[in-house]
Amino acid sequence: MAGTEGPRKPGAASAAERAARRALAESKRVVIKIGTNTIARPKDAPGRLSGGPDREAGGIDAEFLHRVAAELADLSRAGREIIVVTSGAVGMGARELGLAKRPKDLRTKQACAAIGQSLLMDEYRRAFGVYGLTAAQVLVTRYTWDDREAYLNLRSTVEVLLERRVIPVFNENDAVSTAEIAFGDNDQLSAYVASKIDAELLVILSDVDMLYDANPREDPGARPIPYVRELGPEILGAAGGKGTEFSTGGMRTKLLAVGIARDARCRVVIAHGRESRAISRILAGERVGTLFEAASGLRNRDRWIKNKRPKGRILVDPGALAAMRGSNSLLPAGVVGVEGSFERGDVVLVNDAAKVISSLSSAELLAAKGRRTEELESVLGEGAARVVARPGDTVFLEG
Repeated sequence: MAGTEGPRKPGAASAAERAARRALAESKRVVIKIGTNTIARPKDAPGRLSGGPDREAGGIDAEFLHRVAAELADLSRAGREIIVVTSGAVGMGARELGLAKRPKDLRTKQACAAIGQSLLMDEYRRAFGVYGLTAAQVLVTRYTWDDREAYLNLRSTVEVLLERRVIPVFNENDAVSTAEIAFGDNDQLSAYVASKIDAELLVILSDVDMLYDANPREDPGARPIPYVRELGPEILGAAGGKGTEFSTGGMRTKLLAVGIARDARCRVVIAHGRESRAISRILAGERVGTLFEAASGLRNRDRWIKNKRPKGRILVDPGALAAMRGSNSLLPAGVVGVEGSFERGDVVLVNDAAKVISSLSSAELLAAKGRRTEELESVLGEGAARVVARPGDTVFLEG
């Protein structure tokens, strides 16, 4: 979060940070998220590079997109695989309709998205075309990731696009999204994209220059944090609230995105999108923005379980939860409550501490909860599962 007096300089880089920055040069597959306030044209900016009538201040900044396209063309020629996640469709549609604020009701938001998506992609295609790049629009919802067949089809499509040096441009399909299938912000969408396509680096370009230990707009003593090894409580506590009028994200949503990407062994850099040649400088190892080190990583299946929206919730006693943490199966005897409706094979929450693939439906579990193993056949019938979830189907949410 940049203060009004400009970015504040961090202290000297540690040896660990210098090594991590150098390692960014080896990143072949890179996801770049461009935030709403980065892609919007400043109020004092001159007219657009592209043809057509000029729009009100704050519309799409074609000049900025041309600068980004030039960078991406250089990176693509150098052998990088580039994926873009863009914000701005709802905000652009709202401005096109003359709305002063981002709409809050679903119908108007979807209408603005339908207008803004075409405006946004038209600018991307025009800017990319100048530098010999082809952009492919990819509109997704949470269902695309939660449904394994849909995800595998999408991944296959993206791989073909990258093989042909086409740049996929992801955006949430706000024109059809509802609360049940929405990501809610493109910070988290960019992290899901980076995780699911095995990117080595996620660059989140925003209107903040890096993470601080307090809000620098309010605290003159706020100190910049250029390098983060672990997402501990002190780092999460540094996050502020939501962003500006036409964006949905703030630093808190960015840190949630960092956590998703880190689980996939993906480094993340949060940097100011208006920093000169920020993407190229980050990949050259320069000290731009805040670099978040990758975690040891979860298996792909574990990431799917952890990031999938749960269909219900299981409440267990402390002994059962402790047994799960000790890599033991969750048994019906330890279950004290069941919330929601789910089927066998659905992902459910356990005490808000873990997610599991349940071997029993909610109806079966309601009948079996609290019962000993030898009682289960009489309750569930022959051949029914005798455990709720096995260790291989369990992922704890912390870390």
